[in-house]
Amino acid sequence: MANACGVDFGTSNSTVGWHHPGHPTLLPLEDGKVTLPSVVFFNVEDERVYYGRAGLQNYLAGYEGRLMRSLKSLLGTGLIDGQTEVQGRAIPFRMLLSRFIGELKQRAEKAGGVNFDQAVFGRPVHFIDGDPKADRLAEDTLAEIAHEIGFRHIEFQYEPIAAAFDYESTITREELVLIVDIGGGTSDFSLVRLSPERAKKADRLDDILANDGVHIGGTDFDKYLSLGSVMPLLGLGSRLKSQAEVPSSYYFNLATWHTINLAYSRKTMLELKEVFRDAIERDKLTCLMNLIEDRAGHWLAMKVEEGKIALSNAAEITLELDRLAPRQSLTIARSDFNAASDHLVERIAATVREMLNKAGVQAGQIDTVFFTGGSSGVLQLREKIAALLPEAKCVEGDLFGSIGAGLALDAARKFG
Repeated sequence: MANACGVDFGTSNSTVGWHHPGHPTLLPLEDGKVTLPSVVFFNVEDERVYYGRAGLQNYLAGYEGRLMRSLKSLLGTGLIDGQTEVQGRAIPFRMLLSRFIGELKQRAEKAGGVNFDQAVFGRPVHFIDGDPKADRLAEDTLAEIAHEIGFRHIEFQYEPIAAAFDYESTITREELVLIVDIGGGTSDFSLVRLSPERAKKADRLDDILANDGVHIGGTDFDKYLSLGSVMPLLGLGSRLKSQAEVPSSYYFNLATWHTINLAYSRKTMLELKEVFRDAIERDKLTCLMNLIEDRAGHWLAMKVEEGKIALSNAAEITLELDRLAPRQSLTIARSDFNAASDHLVERIAATVREMLNKAGVQAGQIDTVFFTGGSSGVLQLREKIAALLPEAKCVEGDLFGSIGAGLALDAARKFG
């Protein structure tokens, strides 16, 4: 058996799969769990680096350090060549990606008892929308990092195609399936003919009718829920004495996972002190500056994410924002979330419609909609896509594991 695995390096969570009959496909990566949150935390107090849940726990426990999340979102952007600062030491973002993916490989090898030197990496249909050059750069960067950490042979597979392979292993007849993969950073779609017989083919190109995607994912839903409901508590939309609005850039940085650390710069704090002098609602600006001084931006983003998830099952939720000064309770209705994220849902739905039109496929021809990706649980989004295809049955896969399992199947086929 080839030492080949499937690697799903995700915006929010990552998995590694190894197809070896008689054993679970997904390998345990942290405390017996098959997912490793895509998190790196530099603990300044003990000068150690923590990953995944342990990194989040260190951060929430209040240890001095720097938390990085949503690293995948840096691929293909100018930020990949940038750096962050930890106690005066500059750390390149590219090195952070390398360290996390290297840790992912080491944990998978320990769990499987094998050294993996070949891998199929998942990738979104588009790392960057409408920019083929940036998209190629993103894939090339990921491949370079994979080689640097010890993989000799690398292949890539679209993440929704990998999810299709996982679903295909469960069916008994041919189906025309729309794979809907809503991840942390992207929404990806594939229209695929699947069957037990087709699964035996080495070349599946003829079975793929269409692929498409858009650079919208769960972190974008977090962002707009935060901007719509939480950031006004900190002064977003409030006025200066000149009647101009308080600059929104501070709030956008705090609401966007991979730019939160930008809010902690000395330059930002100096600017805010100037803004404060001219602010009408100074109490809100004080709350904002306290949050930044406490470096609690990731805590706030996690509270917002917690609220987003809860609103899939409840019409109204209350967030206890106990690290704000003063402490606040915020009640958010699902209708508030829907209003804040409606433009995201419409763009995702438009991408699906356009893909079907390009493929020349009518809605009634699709047998199944297969949902995967942690953010496919957003109720408004799921209902919108189901409404586009009212005759298709809706199937929910392993929201966090289908892609990794499918990549493992693909790795076994590609590498033997």
